[in-house]
Amino acid sequence: MAFKEQSFSACTSILVGKKASIDGSIMIARNEDAKTAWPKHFKVYPHGDHAKQKLFVSPDNGFTMELPQTSGRYTATPEWTDKYGIFAEDGFNEYGVAMSATESAYANERVLGADPLVSEGIGEEAMITVTLPYIHSAREGVQYLGRIVEEKGASESNGILFADQAESWYMEIATGHHWVAQRIPADSYAVVANQLAIQEIDFTDKNNFLFSTGIVAFVSLNKLNIATDSFNFRKIFGTQDLSDAIYSTPRVWYGQKYLNPEIIQDPMSQELPFIRKASHLISREDIEFILSSHFQGTDFDPIGQGPVELKHKFRPISLAKTQESHILQIRPGFPTELAGIQWLAMGVTAQSIFVPFYAAISDTPESYKKGDATYSTDSAYWKYKLLGILVDSNYLEFGSKLKALQKEVRIELNKRIRETDKHVQSGLTSKDKIVFITKSSNENALYAIKKVEELTAQLITEATAFSPLDFKTDANL
Repeated sequence: MAFKEQSFSACTSILVGKKASIDGSIMIARNEDAKTAWPKHFKVYPHGDHAKQKLFVSPDNGFTMELPQTSGRYTATPEWTDKYGIFAEDGFNEYGVAMSATESAYANERVLGADPLVSEGIGEEAMITVTLPYIHSAREGVQYLGRIVEEKGASESNGILFADQAESWYMEIATGHHWVAQRIPADSYAVVANQLAIQEIDFTDKNNFLFSTGIVAFVSLNKLNIATDSFNFRKIFGTQDLSDAIYSTPRVWYGQKYLNPEIIQDPMSQELPFIRKASHLISREDIEFILSSHFQGTDFDPIGQGPVELKHKFRPISLAKTQESHILQIRPGFPTELAGIQWLAMGVTAQSIFVPFYAAISDTPESYKKGDATYSTDSAYWKYKLLGILVDSNYLEFGSKLKALQKEVRIELNKRIRETDKHVQSGLTSKDKIVFITKSSNENALYAIKKVEELTAQLITEATAFSPLDFKTDANL
């Protein structure tokens, strides 16, 4: 999540291994939540070769570090303003690595007392900018960011997602200098919601676990482990209080309920597992559903038919404060320029559309580079927000029309991806491939926006009949 003035951070993340997905894709995904009106842009940052190292200084908290001279091209979704920092949040680099940062988390008082957060250490605002252009694999991303945390400190507790064509990793920074990371098993998935989630750490298994220098000695020296025969990172470093049970665990519960409906669990349980194997192969559409969900089919749905006292008991996954939602998909059997797709939904996930952008694009549509704090007609973010606002005000009348549009556009975009894949693999030169996939990606975005604008115009027209000043005249008068 972004925006430092937010009083309570909120995001939801999903990671899926390649053997757990329907088509062999590795997928990492997240809703970025901050404010109900805080636009995001979508940009491509070009490859850079600099004569000397550049100095990065965060406008957010003053975090400072020298950057390598060579930076890879990468995509990102920065804030509309850099007053509070860049908050680049998610993207692919030219080496085929995907990164999403961050899933805000909270460490307990015991561990923070022993290793406090560092006010000028690295935080969410800087992570993509100082990491993604400089890494060549998901594992290297964890190690690279881990070194920064150990050397310069962290200003926040956060979760970070990495993926490449071979594997995905979830990294958690808990205190000022300590972190762990776990490779997501190829046959499994994870759902995370604003908690430190990683559980048992096997310090002998370097293939599946990475961790900060001296973390075992740190825990032992400060007597932080309540267990005598295990190292459960969540229980040692995390929080397990009522706010978790109301705010965080119900979202994990719902994601696991959708992917494992056969398993009965308590939505307020503090023991929900970090890693699960789904009861079926997971599609990208499954992830879209979870990220856009609000407890549908349960009494906790705020726009459902459940008891009034339960409809707002838990914080849903999709809510009005979502700025953008992304699914970073890495498909098997494709060259780097085709393998990665950044599915991007601007605004509230439940009311938006995931638009596919190939990871190797050289530019984004103009409307994705526009929009500030006040509504404007030329911004992709605000176009999607406007449609959502119209649906919100007349949900019973307009909700089904939005769902029909989303289905229609999803079908068309899936068809277009297949057509682009075939054309790019038909013998284009490397340069022509980039030109074509950039053109195709931008056309996908413009198509989706056109359909959104058409429905917006229709709903505005129909909404004129809902005015409280309307009066039905008797035809006999």
